[in-house]
Amino acid sequence: MQHLVFPLSMLLLAVLPSVGVQAATAEEAQLQEFRFNSIDGGQIGFRDWAGRPVLVANTASLCGYTPQYADLQALYDDYKDRGLVVLAVPSDDFNQELGSDAEVKDYCELHYDLDLPMTTISHVKGDAALPFFAWLREHGFEPQWNFNKVLIGPDGRVAGTWGSNESPTGPAIRGAVEAALGAS
Repeated sequence: MQHLVFPLSMLLLAVLPSVGVQAATAEEAQLQEFRFNSIDGGQIGFRDWAGRPVLVANTASLCGYTPQYADLQALYDDYKDRGLVVLAVPSDDFNQELGSDAEVKDYCELHYDLDLPMTTISHVKGDAALPFFAWLREHGFEPQWNFNKVLIGPDGRVAGTWGSNESPTGPAIRGAVEAALGAS
C-alpha cells in the first residue's frame, strides 16, 4: 500500500479557501435573519437586499449631524440603481430623537425629502439594541453617537465603519461603496 504525503502548506492551500467561503456564507446567512420594523409599516431586512451592499446609519432628528440626512439621500440616489441600499435607523439612545415614528417620518420628508428605507425608532446600543446592532457589537462596532455608519458588503461582512464626522458623500464612504458595488 502506497501512502501519499502532502506538504502541510499544500494541504492548507487546499483547505483554507473553502473555509473562507463557508465563513462568508455563514455571515451572510446570519445577516439574512435580521429584520427591522419599517417606518412605513411592515418589515424590511437584509433578506430583501441579499447580495447588495447596505449602508446603515443610526440617525436622530435633533442632532448637530442631522443635515447628514441630505448626504445619505444623495448617496442613495447616486448608487441605488447599481444596488446600494441606505438604511436610516432613528434612535433616541443619545436623547436627540423626536417623540414618535410619525414625527420622525414627517420631519424627514419635509426637511430632507427622504425616500430611502427607514426603520421605526429603535435602540442601537446596550442590552436593548436591535439584534443587528448586537451582532455589530460582537464584530467590534457599536455606535458611539448619532450618524455612525456601517457598510455591509454583498457577502454579508462588515466592509467599513465610520463615526459621526465622516460624511456619507465623502471619499472614504464613496470609495468603500464603489468597492462593494464592484464586488457584487
